[in-house]
Amino acid sequence: MADFTMPALGADMETGKLVQWLVRPGARVRRGDVVAVVETHKGAIDVEIFLDGVIEQLAPLGEDLPVGAVLARVRTAGETPAAAPVMGASRARVSPAARRRAGELDLDAAGLPGSGAEGAVTLADVERAAAARQAGAPAPARRGIDPAQMRQAIAAAMARSKREIPHYYLGSSVDMQAASRWLEAYNADRPPDQRLLPAVLLLKATATALRQVPQLNGWYEDGAFRAGPGIHPGWAIALRGGGLVAPAVHDAERKSLAQLMDTLRDLVQRARIGGLRSSEMTDPTITVTSLGERGAESVFGVIYPPQVAIVGFGRMVPRPCAVDGGVQVRPQLALSLAADHRVSDGHLGGQLLAAIDRALQDPETL
Repeated sequence: MADFTMPALGADMETGKLVQWLVRPGARVRRGDVVAVVETHKGAIDVEIFLDGVIEQLAPLGEDLPVGAVLARVRTAGETPAAAPVMGASRARVSPAARRRAGELDLDAAGLPGSGAEGAVTLADVERAAAARQAGAPAPARRGIDPAQMRQAIAAAMARSKREIPHYYLGSSVDMQAASRWLEAYNADRPPDQRLLPAVLLLKATATALRQVPQLNGWYEDGAFRAGPGIHPGWAIALRGGGLVAPAVHDAERKSLAQLMDTLRDLVQRARIGGLRSSEMTDPTITVTSLGERGAESVFGVIYPPQVAIVGFGRMVPRPCAVDGGVQVRPQLALSLAADHRVSDGHLGGQLLAAIDRALQDPETL
């Protein structure tokens, strides 16, 4: 018999409230199945199990449980009878179009009844729910996020970071003319839902650079650096009403730019309605933050423990720069790094920034 425990969904989480079970005793589960929903200051998180076996006992709903508390007892594969029943409940599947539309309408797509194959939520299901809400019928409740509670948790995590982590900071300026021209040409003949945002290039360039400088991709735990099993950058997402989350983009260096764009759209929509998964909150191996077109010209972040680095991108601005012995006005982007001096130093951090710069100078290879 093995225990399935409450995961630590980041350095700023100490407890979570178990609000829904998606399995029942006797259900067979596999590693990665979503089995429960836990409410935290970051919203409702879909919790995935990390065991294979059969559910024996479940913790009662409605309790605030600390990280590490037992959520369920599981008979492991060697103890499981061959006739064990299959998993009885699963998280609703949602089509990409339905998820996008639900985000626009401020609906929780995962909570809607689905009419698609195997109960999948379709675009038509979302439109029906929106029409019902407009007519006065009750709509599924939105997963709530308490901005004040989230702000307190963020402050606690950042205070711990500055207290425990010896930060060092580096910054550089990236010539974005090649990347901007490539992106403009790529988007020219594509419909809006297939176009790329500059953020995708920044994320892919960072992931590509981490293959060359893997010493900044991982965690500092128990007095030593532990390399991440893959490159899973956490993308910082600002929430409506305040607050910030940075869910993982798994295996970002392996995804195409189009796949990364779909992933980012999906993450942003689910983050803002409180529909993230536990693996997305526990897996980030580094954080990437981009202030976008409306942000400041530069940003120097605070490391989110136990990660060892955060990469920041500011707002792109036109500046005069020297080119082939002359002066041209080109779009420039401020690139920054905050890193943990227990794991690396400025020389290694500079290598990462240089690798990101090189990747952005050759966007067609991303």
